[in-house]
Amino acid sequence: MSDRTSNLPEQYQRYVRTAVEQELQPVSGPVELYDEREPVVWVPGAYGGGMVPVRKSQAPAPMQLQAPRDLSPQPLLDRTAQRLLGGGIGSGVALWGGGQFLAGAGQFVSGLSGMGALLFFLAIAGGRALLTGGGARVRNEQHTHVHQKWFGRANVTNQQ
Repeated sequence: MSDRTSNLPEQYQRYVRTAVEQELQPVSGPVELYDEREPVVWVPGAYGGGMVPVRKSQAPAPMQLQAPRDLSPQPLLDRTAQRLLGGGIGSGVALWGGGQFLAGAGQFVSGLSGMGALLFFLAIAGGRALLTGGGARVRNEQHTHVHQKWFGRANVTNQQ
């Protein structure tokens, strides 16, 4: 029958309860509703390794997942050290090249100074030749040597 109200003086009640009705109604004690009960979680037990029920508010905090690690191979030197090392090596090579250039330039200038000394000598010789008359000069010199000897004797020689 249904739970509708009837015209009878009292409501109809079954005298035998079904299995579902027996589970839903408490036999004795206070009624505890499902929403009032705190949820239970199962955690590994401290002894024996079995799972133990614990109220959710008292359960330990769950393990936080660690961020995935970068397992790619790392360089031997970090990027800043690589830049510094590259700059130092590059500067050394550039300065060595500059030194080689200056050494070559020094040899070139040395060759020019040798040529300059030769040209300076030729200019002086040419200028002297121009100042002295330009041509060959003939100079006649005569040297007379007298060599005195014993008893009034003398040797006289003329040299040109």
